[in-house]
Amino acid sequence: MVLLHVLFEHAAGYALFAVKEVEDIGMLLPQVEQSVLNLGKFSSVIKLSAFFPFKSAQGALENINAVSEGVVHADLKLFLETNLPSGGKKKAMLGVSDAKLGAALQEELNLSIQTGGVVAEIIRGVRLHFHSLVKGLTAQAASKAQLGLGHSYSRAKVKFNVNRADNMIIQSIALLDQLDKDINTFSMRVREWYGYHFPELIKIVNDNSMYCKLAKLIGNRKELTEEMLQAIEEITMDSGKAQAILDASRSSMGMDISPIDLINIESFSCRVVSLTTYRQGLQEYLRSKMGQVAPNLAALIGEVVGARLISHAGSLTNLAKYPASTVQILGAEKALFRALKTRGNTPKYGLIFHSTFIGRAAAKNKGRISRYLANKCTIASRIDCFSEVPTSVFGDKLRDQVEERLAFYETGDAPRKNLDVMKEAVAQASEVAAAIQRKLEKKEKKKKKREKRKLEALSTAEGDEEEKANGEAEENGDIIKKKNKKKQAAEEDEEVLTNCVDEATPSKKKKKRKINAVEAEPEVTEEADAIQAEKKKKKKKKKTEEDE
Repeated sequence: MVLLHVLFEHAAGYALFAVKEVEDIGMLLPQVEQSVLNLGKFSSVIKLSAFFPFKSAQGALENINAVSEGVVHADLKLFLETNLPSGGKKKAMLGVSDAKLGAALQEELNLSIQTGGVVAEIIRGVRLHFHSLVKGLTAQAASKAQLGLGHSYSRAKVKFNVNRADNMIIQSIALLDQLDKDINTFSMRVREWYGYHFPELIKIVNDNSMYCKLAKLIGNRKELTEEMLQAIEEITMDSGKAQAILDASRSSMGMDISPIDLINIESFSCRVVSLTTYRQGLQEYLRSKMGQVAPNLAALIGEVVGARLISHAGSLTNLAKYPASTVQILGAEKALFRALKTRGNTPKYGLIFHSTFIGRAAAKNKGRISRYLANKCTIASRIDCFSEVPTSVFGDKLRDQVEERLAFYETGDAPRKNLDVMKEAVAQASEVAAAIQRKLEKKEKKKKKREKRKLEALSTAEGDEEEKANGEAEENGDIIKKKNKKKQAAEEDEEVLTNCVDEATPSKKKKKRKINAVEAEPEVTEEADAIQAEKKKKKKKKKTEEDE
């Protein structure tokens, strides 16, 4: 009796292989491992016991999702119950590649499960020779099934809400930090470069962006006049600074500079100014994106610090999974491990140190407020991660709680209880969510109305086109009818004319006949008179002869 069966999950279906007696120690030998690559030797070790092909791509996807999550699907359960031998003194042992799935099978079907060792080597050989071990399955069909299932599985795993993608926040905060470094470096280069010509400007103007704008505006300090004072004042936003720049340009100890050097300095200053303006736009984009993805975290700790926490954790979901103690020292890992190694004091805060709360707290309360703030950040990140309608109500309430705790450390005023604050937040959040839902419904109704209007407009346009086409066809038909009528009338006129001509020719003949008849009539009458006269004479002769 075969005591070991191996379950193999393929894109085409489930397969159950019966394994003959195999030594655990012998399987580790290199000769045996090489024999797995040979189909003839490997087929003598195992035998296909049963195969359950998937009926559809959707069924294959459902089964593979269940296997990846360590859940026993109904198809797999039915397959194993049907094909695994039952009864006997010893239970049949089932070899599975995934330990998580093995634990689920053991709990569900009460089987003895084996993973690793011999099972891993056997599954390696089955994976290599699977299309040869199953009848009717070719290598091409197996690869197509794997490709199709791989695409559908990946597509199902990658599904996410585009509007709440935290990847954009991670990239934008990384770019923002890089831009800060680059702008600082480029501004120092402009200061050194333009400082040869106008060194006094460095002491008057401290802001990098303002300095680059002034370097671009002033150019040659000798050409600076009082007419440019208003333009300088617009940049510096200070009339005293503008006047100081004008006075310093008149008594500057800088070297003269050639026009070509000035052109290069001005072009580089333009680049730095454009980078500064782009950075401002990027910060606005980050603020709006944080308002969509993590509004509560942004309301609590700020957009930049919240984005740095999400970036350091890898995603908003990872940040939501972290405990408050991890969030507290997030970003200070080096200091933590150094302190653990040297047995020194562990850090009290990491990235959350950049928030305003820790800076406002006293030195003795910094650790306490950082611990409290990390706790609230964890709550806010979890609400943002798992809430369907993003609102900043909880973030505002959590921020108020941190403010109250700061006031408690300074003055001793007791803060409100967390339960009362959360009840208020839940009530407000439900109202805000209902309002947002109404807005969304209105937008959907407007969209539907617009679509209906578009469809009606299209239908009316099609109707107008049909009417125009029908009208044109009718007009063309009328024109054709008129033309046909004209043709018929012309043909009738031609027929009448021909008939008239035909009638006219026999009338002339008749007239000739009449004339001839009229001419012949006197001759006929004369002959008739002569005949009648002869008849009368004959009658008179007969009468006279009779009388005699």
